[in-house]
This record gives sequence, structure tokens and C-alpha cells, in this order.
Amino acid sequence: MGEIRVVVCGACGRMGQTVVKAVGEAPDLILVGGVDVPANAGREIAPGLRCRADLEATLRETQAQVMVDFTQPEAVMSNIRTALACGVAPVVGTTGLTEEEVAEVARLCEEHSVPAVIAPNFSLGAVLMMRFACEAAKYFDTAEIVELHHNRKKDAPSGTALRTAQLMREARGCDFRGPEVAETETLPSVRGGEMGGIRLHSVRLPGLMAHQEILFGGEGQILTLRHDSLTRESFIPGVLLAIRSVWNRPGLTYGLEQLLEA
Repeated sequence: MGEIRVVVCGACGRMGQTVVKAVGEAPDLILVGGVDVPANAGREIAPGLRCRADLEATLRETQAQVMVDFTQPEAVMSNIRTALACGVAPVVGTTGLTEEEVAEVARLCEEHSVPAVIAPNFSLGAVLMMRFACEAAKYFDTAEIVELHHNRKKDAPSGTALRTAQLMREARGCDFRGPEVAETETLPSVRGGEMGGIRLHSVRLPGLMAHQEILFGGEGQILTLRHDSLTRESFIPGVLLAIRSVWNRPGLTYGLEQLLEA
């Protein structure tokens, strides 16, 4: 479709600034706008381009084709609805969406005949980690996931951890085996959350970026799969792939792995 016109939502945030820079440097993409909270309106995000607060007006006036969203869980659904109503394809990295909200996005994509990509993690390494975990899930009966993020992340567990557990459960075809004894928690929730027999644990600390460890337990052995995103640039190849691919796939594409397999 030639050069793709892109608006970045959350353009003044840390990830938003990284996306703005990457889109501005890509030869086949055009950064036509950036949107953020009203307090950041007027802030220069690129040479000659200032941030705005009105998403709908920005999308329509710039004739955007793709909106990249790295905002907050409480704002992302409104942004997606606005983009789809404007005929703009959302590429969403904001996590914290519920199953019901994802289903709504899929319905709205069909209603407006506009595609969308939602990815819990845009890191290619993280996607490969999930793929390897699905293979291991066929051979191990017990597994736990530990995800570690910076202390500004609001949702827990992470979207990546939830997606990993979901894919592992699907690959296995049944739930993982739970504890062999009746557990007693002397501190509530110390064993973490549970999904399909997999325990999920969330760590939030300054100094962390985005990390995940999957532990499979077997008789006399442990298999550990781990991925670490050390900088926000680790997500950029996946974001650019989604921007370039979103209009090639109808409806909602959930998970970057589907784009890698296309």
C-alpha cells in the first residue's frame, strides 16, 4: 500500500517516544501525528510535529492509516473504538485488556471492515519463548510462570504471561497437573494466580524492564525458558512488522506469532 501514514497514541510516554523515533526513521512509514493526554498537548515529538490531545481529529485530519497505541489500560478501549470508527487500523501494545474487550474489538473490526493487531508482547524473542513453551507443554505435566516488570506497570499478571499460559494449555490439550498435596497459604496469594493448572507470579521492581521465566517440572529435572527485554527497542521490530502487516489481514489478529507464521 505504499508509504503508511501512522499516528502514535501515547506519543509522549517512554514506549511512545521509542515508537515515534522508529516510525520517523523507517523509509516506508510516515509519522503524521502523535496524541497524548492534554497536559502534553503542544509538545514537540519530532521536528515540526507537535503532540495533540484530540485523537479523532488527529486521525481524520492527518488521513492516518494506522494508529499505534501504547497508553494505559483505562484508555486503550476508547482509543481503539475511535480508530476503528475513523477507518484507521489499530496496532495495540497496551496490555490489560479483558477477554470481553478483545471480543468487542473483534466484533468492531468486522462491523467497520477495518483490521487490528493486538499483541501482549511485540518482542520477537518473547514470541519465540512462547512457541518453545508450547512444545515443552506437551511433555511436562507441571509448570509455573514468573513474570518481572518495572514498578510502573499497572496490570498483573502481564499480558505476556496470560498469553503464554493460554497457548501452553491449548498446546497440551488439557490442564496442567496441580499440587499433589493440599496447600495451606500462611500468607494469602503467596502461591500466585492460577490458569489451567499453571501458577503465575508477578514481580514489580524499579530497575526491571520486561522479563519472563517459564519453569517446567519433571521427575528429577527442571526445564527453564527465559526471555529478557533489556530496552524498549527490543519491541520495535515487532511493532514495525505489525504496522506493515495489519492491512494485509482482515479482522482482529491477536498475538504477534500469527504475523510471524503468515
